[in-house]
Amino acid sequence: MNFVGNNSGKNRWIVRHGILGVSLCVAGFCPLAQAADSDGWQWVVAPYVWGVGFNTDLERSVPPTGGTSNDRTFDNVLDKFDGAFQAHIEGQQQHWGVLADFTYLGLSDEKEFTRFNTESDLDARLFDLAAVWSPGDDRYNGWDVFAGLRYIDVNLTADFIPVNPLFASSSFKSGETFNDFLVGGRYTWTLSDRWSMAVRGDTSFGDTDGTYNASAIASYKTDIGAWLFGYRYMDAKTTSGDNDINIVMYGPMIGYGFIF
Repeated sequence: MNFVGNNSGKNRWIVRHGILGVSLCVAGFCPLAQAADSDGWQWVVAPYVWGVGFNTDLERSVPPTGGTSNDRTFDNVLDKFDGAFQAHIEGQQQHWGVLADFTYLGLSDEKEFTRFNTESDLDARLFDLAAVWSPGDDRYNGWDVFAGLRYIDVNLTADFIPVNPLFASSSFKSGETFNDFLVGGRYTWTLSDRWSMAVRGDTSFGDTDGTYNASAIASYKTDIGAWLFGYRYMDAKTTSGDNDINIVMYGPMIGYGFIF
Protein backbone atom coordinates (compact mmCIF):
# COMPACT_ATOMS: atom_id res chain seq x y z
CA MET A 1 0.00 0.00 0.00
CA ASN A 2 1.19 3.49 -0.79
CA PHE A 3 0.44 6.18 1.78
CA VAL A 4 0.47 9.93 1.27
CA GLY A 5 0.61 12.69 3.87
CA ASN A 6 2.10 12.56 7.35
CA ASN A 7 1.49 8.91 8.02
CA SER A 8 4.84 7.28 8.66
CA GLY A 9 5.06 4.38 11.05
CA LYS A 10 2.91 1.34 11.54
CA ASN A 11 -0.86 1.50 11.19
CA ARG A 12 -3.20 -1.20 12.42
CA TRP A 13 -6.76 -1.47 11.16
CA ILE A 14 -9.31 -3.84 12.67
CA VAL A 15 -12.59 -3.99 10.75
CA ARG A 16 -15.43 -5.93 12.29
CA HIS A 17 -18.07 -5.95 9.62
CA GLY A 18 -21.79 -6.36 9.91
CA ILE A 19 -24.83 -5.86 7.76
CA LEU A 20 -28.57 -6.07 8.22
CA GLY A 21 -30.01 -6.25 4.75
CA VAL A 22 -30.73 -8.38 1.72
CA SER A 23 -27.85 -9.43 -0.52
CA LEU A 24 -26.81 -12.20 -2.80
CA CYS A 25 -24.57 -14.12 -0.46
CA VAL A 26 -23.38 -17.54 0.51
CA ALA A 27 -20.87 -18.82 3.03
CA GLY A 28 -18.94 -20.49 0.27
CA PHE A 29 -21.11 -23.57 0.06
CA CYS A 30 -24.72 -24.75 -0.26
CA PRO A 31 -25.47 -27.87 1.83
CA LEU A 32 -28.08 -29.48 -0.40
CA ALA A 33 -28.29 -33.23 0.11
CA GLN A 34 -30.01 -35.79 -2.11
CA ALA A 35 -28.72 -34.49 -5.41
CA ALA A 36 -30.14 -35.63 -8.70
CA ASP A 37 -29.24 -39.04 -10.07
CA SER A 38 -27.93 -37.64 -13.35
CA ASP A 39 -24.20 -37.53 -13.99
CA GLY A 40 -24.54 -34.13 -15.66
CA TRP A 41 -23.84 -30.74 -14.12
CA GLN A 42 -25.99 -29.48 -11.27
CA TRP A 43 -25.84 -25.80 -10.29
CA VAL A 44 -26.76 -23.99 -7.08
CA VAL A 45 -27.39 -20.24 -6.55
CA ALA A 46 -28.33 -18.95 -3.07
CA PRO A 47 -29.62 -15.45 -2.13
CA TYR A 48 -29.30 -14.63 1.59
CA VAL A 49 -30.24 -12.13 4.28
CA TRP A 50 -27.19 -11.58 6.52
CA GLY A 51 -27.47 -9.65 9.79
CA VAL A 52 -24.62 -8.67 12.16
CA GLY A 53 -22.89 -5.62 13.67
CA PHE A 54 -19.49 -4.05 13.03
CA ASN A 55 -16.98 -1.54 14.34
CA THR A 56 -13.59 -0.32 13.22
CA ASP A 57 -10.48 0.66 15.22
CA LEU A 58 -7.37 2.45 13.95
CA GLU A 59 -4.03 2.37 15.78
CA ARG A 60 -1.00 4.34 14.54
CA SER A 61 2.50 4.17 16.02
CA VAL A 62 3.09 7.83 15.02
CA PRO A 63 0.32 10.38 15.73
CA PRO A 64 -0.96 12.69 12.97
CA THR A 65 0.43 16.20 12.56
CA GLY A 66 -0.51 18.36 15.53
CA GLY A 67 -1.09 15.44 17.86
CA THR A 68 0.68 14.08 20.90
CA SER A 69 2.22 10.70 21.61
CA ASN A 70 -1.16 9.52 22.92
CA ASP A 71 -3.04 10.30 19.67
CA ARG A 72 -2.45 6.87 18.14
CA THR A 73 -5.66 4.95 18.74
CA PHE A 74 -8.93 5.95 17.07
CA ASP A 75 -11.82 3.71 18.06
CA ASN A 76 -14.76 3.15 15.72
CA VAL A 77 -13.52 5.39 12.91
CA LEU A 78 -15.70 3.31 10.58
CA ASP A 79 -19.14 2.13 11.63
CA LYS A 80 -21.46 3.13 8.79
CA PHE A 81 -22.36 0.65 6.09
CA ASP A 82 -22.25 1.94 2.50
CA GLY A 83 -23.12 -1.23 0.66
CA ALA A 84 -22.46 -4.92 0.14
CA PHE A 85 -22.88 -7.48 -2.59
CA GLN A 86 -22.14 -11.16 -2.14
CA ALA A 87 -22.77 -13.95 -4.62
CA HIS A 88 -22.04 -17.66 -4.86
CA ILE A 89 -22.28 -20.03 -7.80
CA GLU A 90 -21.44 -23.71 -7.56
CA GLY A 91 -21.72 -26.54 -10.08
CA GLN A 92 -20.92 -30.23 -9.65
CA GLN A 93 -20.83 -33.38 -11.69
CA GLN A 94 -20.60 -36.81 -10.06
CA HIS A 95 -17.23 -36.22 -8.38
CA TRP A 96 -15.87 -32.90 -9.70
CA GLY A 97 -17.16 -29.36 -9.60
CA VAL A 98 -16.33 -25.67 -9.40
CA LEU A 99 -17.34 -22.86 -7.06
CA ALA A 100 -17.02 -19.08 -7.22
CA ASP A 101 -17.71 -16.50 -4.50
CA PHE A 102 -17.66 -12.71 -4.77
CA THR A 103 -17.94 -10.34 -1.79
CA TYR A 104 -17.97 -6.54 -1.82
CA LEU A 105 -18.29 -4.35 1.26
CA GLY A 106 -18.09 -0.60 1.68
CA LEU A 107 -17.73 1.32 4.94
CA SER A 108 -17.39 5.04 5.59
CA ASP A 109 -17.86 7.44 8.49
CA GLU A 110 -16.94 10.76 10.10
CA LYS A 111 -15.85 10.75 13.75
CA GLU A 112 -14.94 13.34 16.40
CA PHE A 113 -12.06 12.72 18.81
CA THR A 114 -10.34 14.86 21.46
CA ARG A 115 -7.82 16.50 19.14
CA PHE A 116 -8.89 15.28 15.70
CA ASN A 117 -11.87 14.61 13.53
CA THR A 118 -11.59 11.76 11.03
CA GLU A 119 -13.17 11.05 7.66
CA SER A 120 -12.58 7.44 6.60
CA ASP A 121 -13.59 5.15 3.77
CA LEU A 122 -12.95 1.45 3.14
CA ASP A 123 -13.81 -0.63 0.08
CA ALA A 124 -12.95 -4.35 0.05
CA ARG A 125 -13.52 -7.01 -2.61
CA LEU A 126 -12.95 -10.72 -2.14
CA PHE A 127 -13.19 -13.32 -4.90
CA ASP A 128 -12.80 -17.10 -4.58
CA LEU A 129 -12.50 -19.52 -7.49
CA ALA A 130 -11.88 -23.18 -6.70
CA ALA A 131 -12.17 -26.71 -8.05
CA VAL A 132 -14.21 -29.12 -5.91
CA TRP A 133 -13.69 -32.87 -5.51
CA SER A 134 -16.39 -35.08 -3.96
CA PRO A 135 -15.20 -38.65 -3.28
CA GLY A 136 -18.72 -39.87 -2.41
CA ASP A 137 -21.50 -40.91 -4.79
CA ASP A 138 -23.93 -38.11 -3.79
CA ARG A 139 -23.29 -34.49 -4.60
CA TYR A 140 -23.53 -32.06 -1.66
CA ASN A 141 -23.39 -34.98 0.75
CA GLY A 142 -20.44 -36.27 2.78
CA TRP A 143 -16.96 -34.91 2.24
CA ASP A 144 -15.97 -32.26 -0.31
CA VAL A 145 -12.48 -30.78 -0.65
CA PHE A 146 -11.57 -27.77 -2.76
CA ALA A 147 -8.54 -25.75 -3.84
CA GLY A 148 -8.07 -22.63 -5.92
CA LEU A 149 -7.43 -18.88 -5.76
CA ARG A 150 -8.54 -16.21 -3.28
CA TYR A 151 -8.21 -12.63 -4.56
CA ILE A 152 -8.53 -9.68 -2.16
CA ASP A 153 -8.61 -6.00 -3.17
CA VAL A 154 -8.57 -3.36 -0.38
CA ASN A 155 -8.81 0.42 -0.80
CA LEU A 156 -8.52 2.52 2.35
CA THR A 157 -8.45 6.30 2.90
CA ALA A 158 -8.43 8.34 6.12
CA ASP A 159 -8.25 12.10 6.68
CA PHE A 160 -7.19 13.55 10.06
CA ILE A 161 -8.54 17.06 10.64
CA PRO A 162 -7.15 18.77 13.79
CA VAL A 163 -9.61 20.55 16.05
CA ASN A 164 -7.01 23.32 16.48
CA PRO A 165 -7.00 25.26 13.15
CA LEU A 166 -3.32 26.14 13.66
CA PHE A 167 -2.38 22.59 12.69
CA ALA A 168 -2.56 21.22 9.17
CA SER A 169 -4.67 18.25 8.18
CA SER A 170 -3.04 14.95 7.24
CA SER A 171 -4.23 11.90 5.37
CA PHE A 172 -3.21 8.55 4.00
CA LYS A 173 -4.45 6.41 1.16
CA SER A 174 -3.84 2.79 0.34
CA GLY A 175 -4.83 0.50 -2.48
CA GLU A 176 -3.46 -2.98 -3.02
CA THR A 177 -4.47 -6.42 -4.24
CA PHE A 178 -3.50 -9.79 -2.77
CA ASN A 179 -3.48 -13.22 -4.40
CA ASP A 180 -3.61 -16.33 -2.22
CA PHE A 181 -3.74 -20.07 -2.72
CA LEU A 182 -7.02 -21.33 -1.23
CA VAL A 183 -7.58 -24.79 0.25
CA GLY A 184 -10.43 -26.14 2.36
CA GLY A 185 -13.07 -28.75 2.98
CA ARG A 186 -16.65 -29.23 4.08
CA TYR A 187 -18.78 -32.06 5.37
CA THR A 188 -22.53 -32.45 4.94
CA TRP A 189 -24.73 -34.69 7.09
CA THR A 190 -28.08 -35.93 5.81
CA LEU A 191 -30.34 -35.83 8.88
CA SER A 192 -33.62 -36.79 7.20
CA ASP A 193 -35.34 -36.66 3.82
CA ARG A 194 -35.49 -32.86 4.06
CA TRP A 195 -32.98 -31.75 6.69
CA SER A 196 -29.19 -31.65 6.38
CA MET A 197 -26.28 -29.91 8.12
CA ALA A 198 -22.93 -28.80 6.69
CA VAL A 199 -19.76 -27.29 8.11
CA ARG A 200 -16.95 -25.71 6.11
CA GLY A 201 -13.44 -24.54 6.94
CA ASP A 202 -10.80 -23.07 4.66
CA THR A 203 -7.61 -21.04 4.71
CA SER A 204 -5.54 -19.14 2.18
CA PHE A 205 -1.93 -17.99 2.09
CA GLY A 206 0.38 -16.16 -0.27
CA ASP A 207 0.34 -12.37 -0.54
CA THR A 208 -1.67 -12.03 2.68
CA ASP A 209 -0.64 -12.99 6.22
CA GLY A 210 -3.38 -15.62 6.07
CA THR A 211 -7.16 -15.75 5.81
CA TYR A 212 -9.45 -18.07 7.75
CA ASN A 213 -13.07 -18.88 7.03
CA ALA A 214 -15.54 -21.10 8.91
CA SER A 215 -19.24 -21.74 8.32
CA ALA A 216 -22.08 -23.87 9.64
CA ILE A 217 -25.29 -24.19 7.62
CA ALA A 218 -28.51 -26.14 8.17
CA SER A 219 -30.81 -26.70 5.20
CA TYR A 220 -34.45 -27.71 4.71
CA LYS A 221 -35.06 -29.24 1.29
CA THR A 222 -38.04 -28.21 -0.86
CA ASP A 223 -39.12 -29.18 -4.38
CA ILE A 224 -36.82 -26.70 -6.16
CA GLY A 225 -34.06 -26.07 -3.62
CA ALA A 226 -33.60 -25.61 0.12
CA TRP A 227 -34.00 -23.06 2.89
CA LEU A 228 -30.63 -22.28 4.48
CA PHE A 229 -29.90 -21.16 8.05
CA GLY A 230 -26.41 -20.64 9.43
CA TYR A 231 -23.47 -18.59 10.61
CA ARG A 232 -20.21 -17.48 8.95
CA TYR A 233 -16.92 -16.13 10.31
CA MET A 234 -14.02 -14.86 8.20
CA ASP A 235 -10.70 -13.29 9.23
CA ALA A 236 -8.34 -11.78 6.64
CA LYS A 237 -4.94 -10.32 7.60
CA THR A 238 -2.85 -8.32 5.13
CA THR A 239 0.47 -6.50 5.47
CA SER A 240 2.17 -3.96 3.21
CA GLY A 241 5.32 -2.29 4.49
CA ASP A 242 4.62 -1.06 8.03
CA ASN A 243 0.85 -1.15 7.61
CA ASP A 244 -1.51 -3.89 8.78
CA ILE A 245 -5.18 -4.35 7.85
CA ASN A 246 -7.29 -6.96 9.60
CA ILE A 247 -10.83 -7.52 8.25
CA VAL A 248 -13.18 -9.64 10.36
CA MET A 249 -16.65 -10.55 9.06
CA TYR A 250 -19.14 -12.60 11.07
CA GLY A 251 -22.84 -13.12 11.59
CA PRO A 252 -25.98 -15.23 11.08
CA MET A 253 -27.54 -15.87 7.67
CA ILE A 254 -30.85 -17.03 6.25
CA GLY A 255 -31.53 -17.66 2.61
CA TYR A 256 -32.75 -19.95 -0.13
CA GLY A 257 -30.64 -22.09 -2.47
CA PHE A 258 -32.01 -22.72 -5.97
CA ILE A 259 -30.97 -25.91 -7.77
CA PHE A 260 -30.72 -26.04 -11.57
